Amino acid sequence: MTLIRAGRVRLNAAIRRDPETPVHLGRDQIEVDGQAVRPAGKLYLMMNKPRGIVTTASDEKGRQTVYDLLPASLRQKDRWLAPVGRLDKASEGLLLLTNDSQWAARITDPRSHLDKTYHVQIAALAGDGLLRALANGVSSDGELLRTKRATILRQGGRNSWLEIVLDEGKNRHIRRMFEAQRIEVLRLIRVAIGPLSLRDLVKGATRALTGAEVQQLAV
Repeated sequence: MTLIRAGRVRLNAAIRRDPETPVHLGRDQIEVDGQAVRPAGKLYLMMNKPRGIVTTASDEKGRQTVYDLLPASLRQKDRWLAPVGRLDKASEGLLLLTNDSQWAARITDPRSHLDKTYHVQIAALAGDGLLRALANGVSSDGELLRTKRATILRQGGRNSWLEIVLDEGKNRHIRRMFEAQRIEVLRLIRVAIGPLSLRDLVKGATRALTGAEVQQLAV
């Protein structure tokens, strides 16, 4: 607004001092101090977030953040990226980042009921009773938390790996369910969001989504 009133902004080669002047993006030409202004391209990325990394732009404790894992070219302020949802510090796996806020809002909207799939290692031998409890709902802090689906992947002598599918995402949803059952979560890995799978993306790596993947997630 200050730049506009100072006469440093041109719209279609004419100086405009009124911030309320309508602009048609993609058709009008905008210049600031003689330099053309172009809308930032939309970016859609997936990351395999490692455990111990925080999902934030900066951390008051100086811990490593997901932005530290991005290539320098993707940390430019004019191409600012934001996480789509969160994974807490102890969780790992598939994390989406974008500068398209409308796309991100459609994915995180609870009404979308987009499946999110997790592989979870717990310090207990899971049985049918636990799976039924997760499906029927567990009370935590006045909220009823449930899974859409929970199955046993494999078991060892003292722990189990489960595949858990959620179609809603409340804060610390999975961890709170197991805390209510007095079961420790040893690892929590998000392996898929809707049809998008982590597949063989190495830990700490990032790749761009294809156009088809972007469309599939935003239906």
